[in-house]
Amino acid sequence: MIIRKYQPADCKTLTELFYDTVHTVNAADYTEEQLNAWAAGNVDLEEWNRSFLESYSLVAVKDDVIIGFGNISKTGYLDRLYVHKDHQGEGVAAAICDRLEEAVQGKIITHASITARPFFEKRGYRVIKKQQVKRQGMILENFVMEK
Repeated sequence: MIIRKYQPADCKTLTELFYDTVHTVNAADYTEEQLNAWAAGNVDLEEWNRSFLESYSLVAVKDDVIIGFGNISKTGYLDRLYVHKDHQGEGVAAAICDRLEEAVQGKIITHASITARPFFEKRGYRVIKKQQVKRQGMILENFVMEK
């Protein structure tokens, strides 16, 4: 596996990986309606590309296939961290997260899903608060976490 910087040509693949991961990996912790609200499958590619370019964004590649990605802002907001459903438990998220965390100084904040909370806790993040966010009329529970 190699980890490299995001390139605009990656964007569509990342949105597909995001959708597939949310709808499989997170399915144990959220209802189908919540999953559809979280990842509806109709993302704005220009908006996603812009957000990746405005932050430190990394992509994990194995055998020429993108298997994960993540991004963090200059201010330490870890926005996205997703790993392909077929590559869970292989250390992909940890490898990406290591590099993202090294890129900023000071506190790191993330909004972790119920599914991701244990991963972040093992990395030393602590829950600041549990929150409910509204996405397309659905309430989703997640956790503001800090390291």
